[in-house]
Amino acid sequence: MPGGTPARARDVARIGRTPLVPVRLRVAGRWREVGLKLEQFNPGGSVKDRTAYALVADMEDRGLLGPGRTVVESTSGNLGAALAYVCRSRGYPFVAVVDPMTSRRNLDEMAALAATVERVDVPDAHGGYLRARLRRVRELLASDPSCVWPDQYRNPANPRVHREQTGPEILRHGSGRPDAVFVAVSTGGTLAGVAQYLRRAAPECRVVAVDVRGYVALGGHGPDAEVVAACQLLREETGVGVGGSSGAVLAAAARYLTERPEAERVVCLCADGADRYEDTLYSGAWLREHGLATGTTGAAAARAEAAGLAFDAVALV
Repeated sequence: MPGGTPARARDVARIGRTPLVPVRLRVAGRWREVGLKLEQFNPGGSVKDRTAYALVADMEDRGLLGPGRTVVESTSGNLGAALAYVCRSRGYPFVAVVDPMTSRRNLDEMAALAATVERVDVPDAHGGYLRARLRRVRELLASDPSCVWPDQYRNPANPRVHREQTGPEILRHGSGRPDAVFVAVSTGGTLAGVAQYLRRAAPECRVVAVDVRGYVALGGHGPDAEVVAACQLLREETGVGVGGSSGAVLAAAARYLTERPEAERVVCLCADGADRYEDTLYSGAWLREHGLATGTTGAAAARAEAAGLAFDAVALV
């Protein structure tokens, strides 16, 4: 990457303190600054490292987790790999309850970290897998008293770590207070924690929630051309590779800046990196298979460029 950024940390104690890398984004003929908070430089490669460590530490602090206990959690994304990493570093077995939407990359990472993977294949009555995964978690808890459940969905340690760490880092590491911060909606913990901090520390800063549910590249069924184009344009023009949800966040930031010419600087929380998507977002074969052939993505990129949108890596040099 131009200018260089820190290599990914490998020690669990190095979770957090990820770089905030500035790039320039031209929107409607004007250059604005976009700060990329690159969570891929966490030891396990995603923002979920923060959540995983916070959940495990919280259970230890409350006396719920110790020698002889096994961590069980429902996950369809990066949290599974992050918990596998943290649990292995702390000496706990980990059981991930996943579904067919879980990426091969995350499954491989969990297997490499000695996690046990339980997959549910039958969706719930609403057509999704969340309730089915949670039902399996409860079955495992009932059948084995050594199992403990962090419950990422309701555990206050999830938003707290982002209120106490991620939010402050966004203000501390940038070149000035941003007009807006863009965060993808996942289980809500990252968004909630960052928003809670910024409402108090920088009330003038707008926090924008970006709903990434439904995108094919993120396990859904909706159109992704705009997301793919944002990811590919960023990597081609700056050398910075980000993951699928970050493409949605970048696209949302570009729309925001187009509609608000007074805004000068925004921050995008980039949950993970391109390495997790080389066989999807950055694969021509996968794009063709999912109706996102080069022509479709190229058309989205052409529309963006025709609208005057372009990235520039000058700020990185």
